[in-house]
Amino acid sequence: MTVQRLRVPVGFLYAALFLYFSQPRPWLYAAGLLLALLGLLIRLWATGHLEKWQGLVTSGPYRYTRNPLYFGSFILGLGLTLAGSVVWLVVLYAVLFLAFYYPVMRREEDELQAGYQDPFPDYRKRVPLFFPALRPAWPKSDRRFSWTRVKANREYNAVLGFLILSLLIGIKMW
Repeated sequence: MTVQRLRVPVGFLYAALFLYFSQPRPWLYAAGLLLALLGLLIRLWATGHLEKWQGLVTSGPYRYTRNPLYFGSFILGLGLTLAGSVVWLVVLYAVLFLAFYYPVMRREEDELQAGYQDPFPDYRKRVPLFFPALRPAWPKSDRRFSWTRVKANREYNAVLGFLILSLLIGIKMW
């Protein structure tokens, strides 16, 4: 799928554009980093429950949204973009995220439907696609959070990206 392959290079292009045009202000920098940190924590929580290709994951944040990794990524990117203090960059970020990730989520839904025909339709009906439910929409499972899964899913890359971009925005601000 072209959209799936383009999302990473377009993301790097957006990051370069963002770093060039951002005009960070201390209070928005601080607020944006807090929001970005929340997104990173959501991603960590999700990857601590995720074992790819080992069955439908319905524990942890997957009880609230079918796509907690993408939701966490959205919040992370939104926070970093807010830290840059330029409104049109925030709008561009939201448009790019929607344009690239909505089709990816839909494609992955089709794959999950084909792979997990029995539990997936009910899960799909009860658990929101993107924005989390306020209360768990799926029953609790025995699967617990695991730092081993976080490491296996290479989530340290998101942590490193968060730290590098936070530092670069901070340097630009000062």
